[in-house]
Amino acid sequence: MKLLNIQIPPETAHAAKLKAVVLDWAGTTVDFGSVAPARTLQQVFGEAGVELSDAEIRRDMGLPKKDHVQRLFAMAKVREAWQAQKGRAPSDADVEEMYQRFIPRQLSCLSEYSELIPGVLDCIKRFRQRDLKIGSTTGYTRAMLDVLAEKSAKAGYRPDCSLSPEDVGAGRPAPFMIYECAVRLQVYPLASIAKVGDTPADIEEGLNAGAWAIGVAGTGNGIGATLKEFEALPQEERQSRLVQARKELEQAGAHYIVDTLADLESVLDDIDARLLSTANSRRSVAK
Repeated sequence: MKLLNIQIPPETAHAAKLKAVVLDWAGTTVDFGSVAPARTLQQVFGEAGVELSDAEIRRDMGLPKKDHVQRLFAMAKVREAWQAQKGRAPSDADVEEMYQRFIPRQLSCLSEYSELIPGVLDCIKRFRQRDLKIGSTTGYTRAMLDVLAEKSAKAGYRPDCSLSPEDVGAGRPAPFMIYECAVRLQVYPLASIAKVGDTPADIEEGLNAGAWAIGVAGTGNGIGATLKEFEALPQEERQSRLVQARKELEQAGAHYIVDTLADLESVLDDIDARLLSTANSRRSVAK
């Protein structure tokens, strides 16, 4: 375990320890492989005559879902397929129509993909033992988030606050959901918060907020399969997907990368040690 991004949060000198973690949902705490949004988008576009690969669908995962649809329409392949199907280039109205098709389809299947990733509840208990507050952010709509939050609460996972892009007027990579988490959790400075997620958009959200950004490679978007499907893959394929997932998160600028939340303890220890050392140095200089 090592610090990958030397550009540490700017307010580090004013924080003596971590006070909160802000966790992503699909691919980080629920829905191993972040399967629900990827397969739903694939189906919606497929029904419109536009076939997209799993990699193409997952390229912009983590963004607010309407932004994700818009990014898909920006792809040359999609625009060409749309032109061939409709006889015209896609418009803003088409983006809206596809997004509106996506919403009910996603809501109808979310319950199937709301199971907690193995080990998450034990991790949450350890976070509580460290006196960490727990927030969450997502690219899902508020209605979708409410479905996940209700299911997760029944399973024993209850973040102190859960925010969607609608709650703050913008989603990732903008930092506003983390800012609002800080307000609701009553935690500052931002360097005392660690943002944890499985997509580059999660990492960018954390960096833009001035928080620590930690990538989760082994359970999310880069894996692209349910736990059962992933375990059935040949060992070489499993390792290849894991290596690629780590690479994408490192390229996004993650300060640290873990395979699962269960691996986060040593990272939190390291951040606390860095924060304490910096705070002590600052006090020594002040004297």
